[in-house]
This record gives sequence, structure tokens and C-alpha cells, in this order.
Amino acid sequence: MSQAADPMIIFTRTFDFLTWLVPMTNHFPRAQRFTVTQRLLDAAFDLREHTEVANLRKGSARLAEERLADEALARVRVYLRLAQQWDWLTAGQYRHAASMVAEIGRLLGGWIKQTQGM
Repeated sequence: MSQAADPMIIFTRTFDFLTWLVPMTNHFPRAQRFTVTQRLLDAAFDLREHTEVANLRKGSARLAEERLADEALARVRVYLRLAQQWDWLTAGQYRHAASMVAEIGRLLGGWIKQTQGM
């Protein structure tokens, strides 16, 4: 089974992303803690939670959770771009985050395709 089709890897990658992201947001402006920062963290945790729930479901219920995870991932991408645009993340930090998010996206996309083929 290829990495893109192995749903277990996504759990490691989303965990690694959260482990990196949560402390990073502590350096975001305090004035934004309850707005943009909170939305970014909510989206990241939603992503993780929807992948966990998807793993417990089968068929169309799994696919629905995977799609919710994909929506959360899209929100994560937007908030990360904003954080980089506003210089809350350095170019290197943004590249690292974008790389992690891109890998999660590939894994999630593979999992969705696998579920659709069932």
C-alpha cells in the first residue's frame, strides 16, 4: 500500500502538525488570540478530529467525515497564508507549515479516493 493510500500515516502527520502549530501560535500577536489565532487552531483541531471520526466510520459516513476534514484543511491553509502575510510566521516557518499541510492534503485526498472506490 502506498503512503498516499495508507490512512494511518495521516494520524501521525496531523499530530505532528498540531505539535508544531500550537506552540507557534503562542508567538502570534496577543490582540489576535481570540480571533484569527483561535480560528486557525479550531480548524487544525477540526481537521484532526474529523480524521479520527472518519476512521471509526464506514462507507458514506466515512466519506462525509473525510470531506469535513478536507474543509477544515482548506481553512487551515487560508489562516496560515494570512499569518504569513501579516509576518506572524517567517518565510521558513510558512514553508515548513505549507509542506506539512500539503502532505496532509495528499494523504487525505488518497484516503478520500480510496473510500470512494469502496
